[in-house]
Amino acid sequence: MSDYDTGADSSVDVNGDGLADDVVIEQSTDGSETMVVDTDHDGVADMVMVDTDGDGVANEVYYDTDGDGRLDTEVVDSNGDGTADTVYADRNGDGHIDLVGRDTDGDGNVDQVVADQNYDGTADTYAVDSNGDGNLDQVGVDRNEDGSIDAVATDTDGDGTLDTVHYSDGGSDPDDPTLNPFAR
Repeated sequence: MSDYDTGADSSVDVNGDGLADDVVIEQSTDGSETMVVDTDHDGVADMVMVDTDGDGVANEVYYDTDGDGRLDTEVVDSNGDGTADTVYADRNGDGHIDLVGRDTDGDGNVDQVVADQNYDGTADTYAVDSNGDGNLDQVGVDRNEDGSIDAVATDTDGDGTLDTVHYSDGGSDPDDPTLNPFAR
């Protein structure tokens, strides 16, 4: 016996372009649901939406953002409120995540972004909106590509403009919270 009930094929306009998209929905016996969407009718999934807890709200959505046939962006709603909590992206198509964005305060806006700009597998850029006002409060960059953040720009007075820049030659403590906002 399968974990899934019978799948249903239908055509609806999922992406809002006015054309019917091919949609396959599989519902598990536990109420969870997976919807596979082919917006360009080439037989390859362009979007997959997964409702893991059966509440009718997608908890995970995967996209093929560059049209290469690979799902390269994942949006996760971990608390079930219908807004993205974390976004993972493979921007260069190598199969490795090189951008992560997080909504840390639950307001529906991305507050932290960590990126691997040179695609070497190490995060080398971060941006943080620590007070949730929509402005960057701190940006850090690994300028010399040694694996450590060595330039940090900070909005010290909260006016939405980055005011100060601190630069290190690599001798800094990587767990210093002023250079690594994710250090504990």
